[in-house]
Amino acid sequence: MTGNAINTEHLKTLPDLFRARLKATPDQPAYRQFNNSSQTWQQFTWHQMAVEISRWQAAFAKENFQPGDRVAIMLRNSREWVCFDQAAHGMGLVTVPLFADDRADNVAYILHHADAKFLLLADTRTWQDIAATSSDLSAVSRVVYLDESSTAPNSDKRLTSLTHWLSGLQGELQNYDTQPDQLASIVYTSGTTGRSKGVMLSHKNILSNTLAASQCHDWNKNEVFLSFLPLSHMLERTAGYYLAVLIGGEVAYARSIPQLGEDLLTVKPSVMVSVPRIFERVYCKIQDGLKEKSPVARALFAAAVNIGWCKFEFEQGRCPWHAKLLLWPVLNKLVAGKVLAKLGGRLQVAICGGAPLSEQVAKLFIGLGLPLVQGYGLTEASPIVSVNRINDNIPHSIGLALPGVQVRIADKDELQSLSDANMLGYWKNEQATRDTFTADGWLKTGDKARMDTNNHIYITGRLKDIIVLANGEKVPPSDMEMAITLDPLIDQIIVLGEGMPFLSAVAVLNPAAWQALAASLNLPVDDKSVNSKPVEEIILRNISARLHAFPRYAQIRRVTSTLEPWTVENGLITPTMKTKRLKVLEKFHAETKCLYEGHC
Repeated sequence: MTGNAINTEHLKTLPDLFRARLKATPDQPAYRQFNNSSQTWQQFTWHQMAVEISRWQAAFAKENFQPGDRVAIMLRNSREWVCFDQAAHGMGLVTVPLFADDRADNVAYILHHADAKFLLLADTRTWQDIAATSSDLSAVSRVVYLDESSTAPNSDKRLTSLTHWLSGLQGELQNYDTQPDQLASIVYTSGTTGRSKGVMLSHKNILSNTLAASQCHDWNKNEVFLSFLPLSHMLERTAGYYLAVLIGGEVAYARSIPQLGEDLLTVKPSVMVSVPRIFERVYCKIQDGLKEKSPVARALFAAAVNIGWCKFEFEQGRCPWHAKLLLWPVLNKLVAGKVLAKLGGRLQVAICGGAPLSEQVAKLFIGLGLPLVQGYGLTEASPIVSVNRINDNIPHSIGLALPGVQVRIADKDELQSLSDANMLGYWKNEQATRDTFTADGWLKTGDKARMDTNNHIYITGRLKDIIVLANGEKVPPSDMEMAITLDPLIDQIIVLGEGMPFLSAVAVLNPAAWQALAASLNLPVDDKSVNSKPVEEIILRNISARLHAFPRYAQIRRVTSTLEPWTVENGLITPTMKTKRLKVLEKFHAETKCLYEGHC
């Protein structure tokens, strides 16, 4: 690790990490955030952050929370997120990060399940929506909101604005005598029963993963991260937050995904942590733009990607030098450089994880000169297990294991890992914890893999029945299908969306229920009507109602329906009545392809 390196020998906890950074570079920029009132970007040093964090700790102290108490946050990425996190950890509290746009009932479930005593969120309306979905949130004794224009109901004395909560407070930075193995955070992730599971991560878990990740790249002294993945995701939290503290990088918080293009040009980041979907969106925009270009321009672009890819392969030592590489300086100036300029023009490493990245998309960006590396991980591993290195980069692999992380290919080709970053277990779920670890203590990933002679890891399939969307969210299709088929209108269904931006489904409708629905809509009872827009909207409403207990991202957005049942005779189910998923997908390939057409 280079950059603004700090002595890591005595780092045992997350508060230790922040204090070491504060001591090393107190006056250097730490965070940058857009101020909507002044319409300007504001910068904050490590010293300024420490002063603010001490105020938050004084406010926490007034609440009389005890070390080990759970405190939750439901905010978009911001310096307030960091203040909350650092203040809580410094006082021995356990943080519970929540998705800022999660459904109210799922948030209520997590707050109740975690016995959270505190919640920080954007506005009072969000809290009212959460409280309306649950009759038992009595453990929450304080709710703090950011938006001063929010109207707080007089009946709920737990509510107060952040300004009022912090008013007049100051003090010294606190550092409770936390031990490395103590619980630091409970991170909820989708479970196989539809309800989220709380992954328990210790200070050692998260810190060891951060330290290991820092050794996988040569960092510069003035790295700038652009943060837009939710900090409720461990990928962003470890690689885009704690890693930046460790190496002394500045983090700029993007305003929103729609404004990401503008923020890239303004911030000009040197480091970007992303999921495949972001690159896929840019890829689609590039492809759409090429359609409007002349044949010569399209040919130049194709040549730039092709020759740039050859240059990459040559530099990686996988192919010999070729005379066409002499064209690269010209193609870089005419084509590649202009594309990368739209990403800020300063990216030294773009880290992609959370879901598989298409080889086609990877080849385009790497061919244009983007230093893009793919990695692999899971929340239960804090989260990074492996990553490619800039000088040892095989895009269709998930790279090499991190330093200190052991991996092995076990029974049924399952990838398993062993490291200090492996979780303590699942909160209040001992059975799930036992099921996730082997008898000798290795973490089961549920993914099938292989390793080459140089220890690069390649994912070859999935043992557990999980769909991974393009944004990295994981959903359990079998549990969703079981819930949906409780609806009288739907006899059979499969959920799909692997690597796609949203979930869709293929459904077999119940004949009697369909006839009644068709009659109510004055539609003929035929295959054409079954996929009309009004019918699809009704089916989607029914499905949504059945998926009420699942997280917001586990929702179906499109469906194609049929009246022909899946039977043993037509080869779509087994004699034990299990759906042959691949056979159904093959039969309905054209229909499911249409569900995603034009979505970029």
